[in-house]
Amino acid sequence: MKIEQLIQLCKDRNVKAQEQLYRLLAPKLFSVCLKYSRNYAEAEDNLQDGFLIIFNKIEQFNAKGSFEGWAKRIMINNVLQQYRKTTVFEIVSENIPDEAEIEIDDENVSFEFLLKIIQELPDRYRLVFNLYVLDGYSHKEIAEMLNITTGTTKSNLARAKVILQEKIEAHGKQNNFTAAK
Repeated sequence: MKIEQLIQLCKDRNVKAQEQLYRLLAPKLFSVCLKYSRNYAEAEDNLQDGFLIIFNKIEQFNAKGSFEGWAKRIMINNVLQQYRKTTVFEIVSENIPDEAEIEIDDENVSFEFLLKIIQELPDRYRLVFNLYVLDGYSHKEIAEMLNITTGTTKSNLARAKVILQEKIEAHGKQNNFTAAK
């Protein structure tokens, strides 16, 4: 069945179509939730909440753009809404250049390790890092989404990069030490 047909059946509240759409999109949307969540369990909760929103708002999908992109945006907004409720964002006056690049030694750093250290970032750093680096939003868009200034988004991004670089370097030193034994 084509996705357009599934969407129409979901608009008609067809439970079987909702299940099929869930099975089709859940793996991709779970990876989005995992990027923005503190841990696996929180990502699962965010996925379930996000799908409830998708099914409740599916009538609003107007086929301008991809359904998957529309659903991804709902997932991201759902996760961000959870953080807005707890006001994790505070203005930080740090003079850290946002041009810092993260250097990764592909042989010593796995995808799982990268995901783990990104999830360990403080909420405000993790969200800005993911929105900017992984999903390509501009600082202006991020500032609007999180209701903070562009200066704060730049500062949070720079701080996230510094923390990640430090963890990657420490991991590399630990692996070199272990390999030398």
